[in-house]
Amino acid sequence: MTDFFLKHHQELLRSLITLLVVIILKFILTKAVKKVSKIGDFNKVRTNLIIKYITIALTIIAIGVLTLIWSVNFRDLGALLASIFAVIGVALFAQWSILSNITAGVIIFFSYPFKIGNTIRIFDKEINGSDGHSEETYIIEDIRAFHLHLRRKNGEILTYPNNLVLQKGIALVTTYNDNI
Repeated sequence: MTDFFLKHHQELLRSLITLLVVIILKFILTKAVKKVSKIGDFNKVRTNLIIKYITIALTIIAIGVLTLIWSVNFRDLGALLASIFAVIGVALFAQWSILSNITAGVIIFFSYPFKIGNTIRIFDKEINGSDGHSEETYIIEDIRAFHLHLRRKNGEILTYPNNLVLQKGIALVTTYNDNI
C-alpha cells in the first residue's frame, strides 16, 4: 500500500487539488445562484434545480480532469466513449425536445420577467385559435424543468413546454402582487 502512495504521489496530489477546486467552485456557484434567486424572488424548487444542473456539470468536468491526471489509455477510453456517445447521441436525438425544455428552463430561471402567481397571456394559435390572439389569461401555478403549469379561469390546468415559452409571444398581464 505504501508503495502505491510513493509511486503515485503526484497523481494523488493533483486529484486532491482537483476535488478541492470542484468543491470550492460548487460552493461559489451555489451561493451565486441562491443570491440571484433571492434578488429575483424565485421559487426554491427552481433554485435547487439549477444547483443540481451545476453539480452535474462540475462532476462531468472533474471526471474528465481526473482521467487526464491518471493518464488513462485514451485508445481504450476512446473506444468506450465512442460507444457510449453513439448510444447517447441516438437517445438524445430522439429526445431533443427534452433537452431543449431543460435548457429553456434554465434560461427562464435567469432572465424571464414572470414568476409563479403572475397572470400571463400567450400568443399561440395552437391553443388560442387560428389568429393566435386571445384575451384568455393564465395564472402561472408552477415552473418546472420541462414545462409551466398554467391555470385557466375555468380551473383547468394547462402544461406548457418551456421551449415554447421562448418561441411564442407572452404578455405579462399582472404580477403576483397585483393579484393579491
